[in-house]
Amino acid sequence: MTIRLHPWYVTGLAEGEGSFTVSFNRRARLTVGIETKPSFSVTLHQRDLGVLKGLRAFFKCGGIRYSRSDRTYKYEVRSVADLARKVVPHFEQYPLAGAKGDDFQKFAEIVRLVHAKHHLNPDHLRHIIELAYSMNPSGKRRYAKDDLLRLLGEMKV
Repeated sequence: MTIRLHPWYVTGLAEGEGSFTVSFNRRARLTVGIETKPSFSVTLHQRDLGVLKGLRAFFKCGGIRYSRSDRTYKYEVRSVADLARKVVPHFEQYPLAGAKGDDFQKFAEIVRLVHAKHHLNPDHLRHIIELAYSMNPSGKRRYAKDDLLRLLGEMKV
């Protein structure tokens, strides 16, 4: 069952159960050597799958996947175009009220930079990395910030 969601409900749900993240992967084939991947997600118990389907219908993008390990479902938007055109504008019109609002502001700037292809420029990518690592301070990261910046400095661009 898909539930029709009110815009303020979507914001409140994201405040409590959502995450704005930016991950990085080493990619030798890329000119800058680093892939930048912003994403927005909401994770809920399997009994609330209808709410996640409502989110997918609300944003008209993204996907839902199941995690057997903790019996939860995750709604996630990874498309930079969808983040820039649908997700970021929603949270600018219906802003987050809590601490997550600060992370969102940084996330929105990163999405705009990546959407404009500025992540392919080492100077802009350095700024994106600094912003991303100032978000979600308790989050787990595959690479330390200094390792990414060192890798970026080693690239011949």
